[in-house]
Amino acid sequence: MYNQKYAIYQVFTRLFGNKDTQHVPWGTIEQNGVGKFSDFTDKALSEIRKLGMTHIWYTEVPHHALINDYKYIGISDDHPSVVKGRAGSPYAVKDYYSVNPDLADNPEQRLEEFEALIKRSHDHGLKVIIDIVPNHVARHYKGLNNPQGVSDFGAHDDTTLEYHRNNNFYYIPNTPFELPNIEPDFTPLGGEQHLALNSPFVEMPAKWTGNGSRLAKPNFDDWYETVKINYGVRPDGSKDFPELPSNYAQRDCREHFDFWKFIDVPNSWVKFRDIALFWLDKGVDGFRYDMAEMVPVEFWSYLNSSIKMQNPDAFLMAEVYQPDLYRDYIHLGKMDYLYDKVDLYDGLKSVMQGKASTAIIPEIQNQMMDIEHHMLHFLDNHDEQRIASPEFVGDPNIAKPAMLVSTLLSSSPTMIYFGQEVGEPGAEHAGFGQPSRTSIFDYVGVPQHQKWMNHDAFDGGLLNDNEKQLRHFYQKVMNFSLEHSSMTGHYRDLHQSNNLSDSVYAFLRYDDQELTIVAANFSQHTTECVCLVIPRDVIQVIKVADGGYLLNEHIESIQPQELRVEEGVGCFNIELKPLASLVWVLPLNN
Repeated sequence: MYNQKYAIYQVFTRLFGNKDTQHVPWGTIEQNGVGKFSDFTDKALSEIRKLGMTHIWYTEVPHHALINDYKYIGISDDHPSVVKGRAGSPYAVKDYYSVNPDLADNPEQRLEEFEALIKRSHDHGLKVIIDIVPNHVARHYKGLNNPQGVSDFGAHDDTTLEYHRNNNFYYIPNTPFELPNIEPDFTPLGGEQHLALNSPFVEMPAKWTGNGSRLAKPNFDDWYETVKINYGVRPDGSKDFPELPSNYAQRDCREHFDFWKFIDVPNSWVKFRDIALFWLDKGVDGFRYDMAEMVPVEFWSYLNSSIKMQNPDAFLMAEVYQPDLYRDYIHLGKMDYLYDKVDLYDGLKSVMQGKASTAIIPEIQNQMMDIEHHMLHFLDNHDEQRIASPEFVGDPNIAKPAMLVSTLLSSSPTMIYFGQEVGEPGAEHAGFGQPSRTSIFDYVGVPQHQKWMNHDAFDGGLLNDNEKQLRHFYQKVMNFSLEHSSMTGHYRDLHQSNNLSDSVYAFLRYDDQELTIVAANFSQHTTECVCLVIPRDVIQVIKVADGGYLLNEHIESIQPQELRVEEGVGCFNIELKPLASLVWVLPLNN
């Protein structure tokens, strides 16, 4: 079994410390404000740690394309027609060896300011994660801080060829890039007249677009602001590099590292390896990989084994949405954790919305049992609708049972997106970003989070009682998951064996130190009274004798309940009020 649970706090870095409340659609940095690295004060980081977090993912740290004038420090402008929003997409990286100048109090010292934030985070017991976006970069890439001997992406490409193994990009030779037909609501800068728009964006020859479109004029729904990286995969899909032998799924990172040590790999592989090692040297503890499934698994073996040779404890999590690829990316690609989006997240969302039975939860868990530790759980992130948005469930309290189950179901890590714990609905019309998701493209405030921030007090002073109770619930659940050894122990479903209703879910987690009983009622209106039968084989394993045992409840602090064990079978009578989210623990003296 695994020794520890982890908890990740995702923060959208430029939004976290923003105190401005104007929310002007397509607003400038002067109108709508922006958060800084310095907003992550000792107090802020201390409170995040107390929430029950072990890692903090600083989203959008690498320097990406944006609309702001930094020419005075040598940064070239980005053309508004290939920047989404005004603040820009964090997944259109412009310089991998620097950080977003918007985030610095002194943009000339932006890298030093981020290094100071890394140290502050470590001082508060938080490991630091940043993004690496391996599949695509901004159309205008320009490194200003490249280490000696490192050239920019595409600097040495043969642009007369669609494909060459050591080209960083794919090309459409002799053909200029054309902008897509932009939908009216997404006109660059909201239709504002801008000097840069007087001249067209020029790219000759055109490159393949980030999502793989081979059109010189991509569609609006394509990732037109980015260009796809070439990893040595030919246009026909065949691989221009060795494949891993199938038995390498059972081999460790050292053996993967040794496999690639003397192989001439494509140039893009080396570039991204050097980027990752650069940030490890700066003190970063791990990476979140964007759209990892669009990059060949062999590259991940090469990159992740190189990372683990430098830092065996590096935390490597990836966005993969195809369940049939999960095991390859874990075992062959040496990923630590993958998003459990398509299965658990989607399933819990359906249960919360009344579209599915809780019976799907054990089905999903059983399908994942061989890799359950590697499936990162979440109910909110920057790509998804906010829980509290009307498009999801509207009331953040409705998600309490799902949060309890998501956090305690597996030994896997749990991720919270900042503002989730205080009911942020993402309701702003920010510009390129649309309501229900907090915009990742615009300068905007995050109102519920701002209430918790309370003008840098970080004490929740502007929250109402219900919002304070919601955050307290998250704090209890997350800290319970870190403090109880059974959370990395064995799992046993109680839904099917106890014939529970479609709105109730219950399960056990146990090891040689404790038995934990988890029960949740997803119904908003109905109280359920159930008798949970604890199976004989579990009672035998944990060595509990016949008799009565009083169990304390740890989340809602209701009255202790008695577990009766008779003839080696346990019986636990409980009342589950609407949206009840309850956890009982029986310490074992084995």
